[in-house]
Amino acid sequence: MGHGTGGEAMIVTVVAVPDGDTARISVAEARRRLATDPFLLLGVELPEEAGPAEAAGNAEGAGVAEGAGLAEEPLVRRLGLDDEDLEWFGRQDASPRAEFLGDTAGFVVPVVHEGGVVSVHVLASERHLLIVHWGRRAGLERAITAQVRRERPHDTVATLFLLLQEALSTFRRAAVDALLQVEELEDDMFEARRPEQIYRLSQLRRRSAVLHHALLPYLQGIDEVITRRMMSRDFPAERQRLAQEFQRAGRLVLADIESLQDATRRAFASYGSLVAGEQNGVINRLAIVSVIFLPLSFLTGFFGMNFAFLTNRLETRDEFWLLAVGLQLVAVLGSLFLLHRSRIWRRLRDDD
Repeated sequence: MGHGTGGEAMIVTVVAVPDGDTARISVAEARRRLATDPFLLLGVELPEEAGPAEAAGNAEGAGVAEGAGLAEEPLVRRLGLDDEDLEWFGRQDASPRAEFLGDTAGFVVPVVHEGGVVSVHVLASERHLLIVHWGRRAGLERAITAQVRRERPHDTVATLFLLLQEALSTFRRAAVDALLQVEELEDDMFEARRPEQIYRLSQLRRRSAVLHHALLPYLQGIDEVITRRMMSRDFPAERQRLAQEFQRAGRLVLADIESLQDATRRAFASYGSLVAGEQNGVINRLAIVSVIFLPLSFLTGFFGMNFAFLTNRLETRDEFWLLAVGLQLVAVLGSLFLLHRSRIWRRLRDDD
């Protein structure tokens, strides 16, 4: 949520709710406000090239060096939070998840960023919403800040669902963009087939698999958490509405990704059908040539045999040319007539 300074320090940013104004604060100030503020939206940016443990020992947002003894301290403890059952929080290699931990909910949210899928860690309680990411996620940061200014959420849970919806939107945009590319490739294939089209389709098919693999377990985990919470009698109706809207949006995004997978499979099948049709046309033309020349080859071989019947009866030049040319013309005309009456000729004519 903050802007990096070369990826060398952990940067902490506080977002004013509902105005959406941002300001950088030190880790010590963040720790104090997490313990006292009734409504706090906090963003933590960690360097991509360093793990969270290493980043915790770097300078604070103002650039002041911390003691070497804190280098191995977990991020949640560094911020003064209870680190029980949160050993995964702040670890860049953590898989997508959703956990409800008493009065706190923790998420590893997949986000599509610059053509890849990255993770954003979220910790939400009744008083604070903590967002942790690695490197610059300027697009996500601007989108969340704009959502806060526009929607003006009244508590951390409403802000949490704004964040989760924005993360889903990155998947939707990626799936729709890839789907449009598949449709353009499919249209181009009907004009001309090129090897690079197959390569591009393979990339888009791989992209659909990556999106599906990243989103499906995450949505399943969130559905389990939301279902358990909605069964509770003390779960407010407004939060039930937000949860149901998120579930519907998640199913729609998953359907978009599955549509992308179907479109890539259909495009591959179309390419194969077009190539097979071209190959069938070539084979049919070769068959026509064979049908025409096979009778000629037979006549040539037949009259080339040295039997007494042939050598004694074909005594004049006129008889030779009459049989040689006449039978060949009859054979060629008969073959063309049969081809014209058959389906092969009509299919070739339709293809042309």
